[in-house]
Amino acid sequence: MNKGQFRVPKRTQKDYSLAFKLQLVDEIEKGALSQSEAQLKYGIQGNSTILIWLRKHGILDWNSKQTM
Repeated sequence: MNKGQFRVPKRTQKDYSLAFKLQLVDEIEKGALSQSEAQLKYGIQGNSTILIWLRKHGILDWNSKQTM
């Protein structure tokens, strides 16, 4: 069996639609999910990806450090 046969391409930011990002940001800001729960639920690989979306698309102040 070839080791490279089952390689999964890494996802990039471009894989997520704006509608998906806005929906996820809304869920987090309403308290339905934490950032880490959303990351696990939706299979988002990057640790800072959701924080970037929250800063860009959210209505809360996500620029300061959050204690979770």
